[in-house]
Amino acid sequence: MTRCENQFDAAGTVSGKSLACAFALLIAAASCAGAAQALPGAPADIVYRNGYVYTVDAKDSVQQALAVKGGRIVYVGDNTGAAALAGKRTRVIDLQGRMLMPGLIDAHMHPLSGGKKLLHCSLNYEPLTVQQFQERIQACADKDGDVKGIKDGKKWLLVVNWFQQSMLPAGVETNRALLDAIKTDRPIVVRSSFGHSNLVSTKGLRIAGIKRDTPDPVAGKIWRDANGEATGLLEDAAMDLVDKLLPKTTPAENVTAATAAMQALSRQGVTSFLDASTDLEILTAFSAIERLGKLTARAHFAPDVAPENAADPKRAVASALKLAKRYHQAGDGIAPAMQVRQAKLFMDGVIAAPALTGAMVEPYYVDRGAGHHPRWTPGDSKGPATYFPPAALKGVLLELAKAGLDPHVHVDGDGAVRETLDAIEAVRATPAGKRMRPVLAHAEIVHPADFTRFAALDASVALSFQWGKPAPDTVAGLKDYLGPERYALLEPQALLLDKGARIAFGSDWPVDALDEWFALKVGVTRTNAPSAGPEFAGKLGPQPGMPRAAVLRAATMNAAYTIRQENKVGSIEPGKLADLIVLDRNFFKVQEEDIANIKVLQTVVGGKTVYQSPDFN
Repeated sequence: MTRCENQFDAAGTVSGKSLACAFALLIAAASCAGAAQALPGAPADIVYRNGYVYTVDAKDSVQQALAVKGGRIVYVGDNTGAAALAGKRTRVIDLQGRMLMPGLIDAHMHPLSGGKKLLHCSLNYEPLTVQQFQERIQACADKDGDVKGIKDGKKWLLVVNWFQQSMLPAGVETNRALLDAIKTDRPIVVRSSFGHSNLVSTKGLRIAGIKRDTPDPVAGKIWRDANGEATGLLEDAAMDLVDKLLPKTTPAENVTAATAAMQALSRQGVTSFLDASTDLEILTAFSAIERLGKLTARAHFAPDVAPENAADPKRAVASALKLAKRYHQAGDGIAPAMQVRQAKLFMDGVIAAPALTGAMVEPYYVDRGAGHHPRWTPGDSKGPATYFPPAALKGVLLELAKAGLDPHVHVDGDGAVRETLDAIEAVRATPAGKRMRPVLAHAEIVHPADFTRFAALDASVALSFQWGKPAPDTVAGLKDYLGPERYALLEPQALLLDKGARIAFGSDWPVDALDEWFALKVGVTRTNAPSAGPEFAGKLGPQPGMPRAAVLRAATMNAAYTIRQENKVGSIEPGKLADLIVLDRNFFKVQEEDIANIKVLQTVVGGKTVYQSPDFN
């Protein structure tokens, strides 16, 4: 008890240092003298009572009440203890048994891109026939009004949220001819929701200067037909050949998009996020809304590291480090701020057909059958070489570690996973490497020999749980191409968890529609929504889902660890920032499928309500 007694001065009042320290001491006093005892003159700002308070502490304990003062949690316990901290001006909220938990932390998303896509012609991730695909794009062209000429490059028709893998019927060819049939004088570019493919019209290819003899760029691919002509499909870095010609959104439009993204995240209960592929435009937009007081979630950013400069690690890391020094906001303030502690690297593309640009340990399967008699056997392609060669990757990771930036690495295929783990193992042997917190994002397929390496190397993995379900991309786009043994390992969430991996959740929005609770439901069930139809009913493969507690920890404390915030957010504990959400139903007590229907009633960041549903009285 000496430690508690020493928290007070001779007069029995808290020794004044900082406001945060005073709150921590208040809790220490309550622990020593009994939860019902509160310090005179120190009432809480907010008291929540009569709730199911899921803390995500070390024991996943459930409490009844909590109190907030100055943007921090100052008490977690029973109603009696919370009542002792209430004063005349304290706002007392009766949860009436509702669940309160830490705010969600999305460890991998692209919020400005998501906000922008709310403003563009969208295919809404829907399965479409070729006719429906063309009709939807034609409607956008007609709605926007057609303009003759293309000389200023500002008349492109940009279409977003195309679920390329769900085109009907499965396997239908998608090429520039589909877009050339649209009645418009404008060049057209359609962006796959996966973010790794563009489909471009013939006019668009011509404007971009993509010809028969145009070489594939580093870390990219121009699809070609049997005659060597570009089909209109561009993968990864090849997309830049067109994207650089598109008119940039204005600063005002970016502020609008970033603000819309913040509103969408608040409604979902997201209180912290990592933008997992950042550039100057993104940082400028979020800096603007931060100055306007419209940043309603704690914003973390990972500037890109380009593979073109990988042979010179210092040069490769320089631009990311420059952005970090310019935009990182130090300090532990209550209000949301911008932090730049990570850097993004792409090791490969996507494992799903038609791209098949994920780097694999063993070759993709190919159909060697004839007609209606398929015969899938291993082919010759393991996908492209990883975008960072092994030696270059080690050099870049070491340079990032020295600079104090944690690597956040896109790895989709098991080959990319293995090479990245190899590089991490090498860098871990250095003093700087021991301090880094690497994250491997996606890891849709991991070789069993590498399951235990995540825990052994203290490498976290950020997974998009919603991908672990039967869907066009995981069935038609993967089943035959992986073969039965690898397909059984697809989306290895529970397999990695069982081997001790630290699993964080990242929605990857806008690769998918922003629906955090559907994603968390899939993490538990590995099932799609009933609306997906009988073709995609049942579970994905033989793997079990993750336990509910593990799913929530992935979206709270584990995600907090990946952005070095586990001592500030991610759990409901005294002294931590008051980032919390109230739900309309209990994540642990509803039927598994009903998890997808959870609605957030209130989102609080630093003790400030940033969203409240009309249904929350």
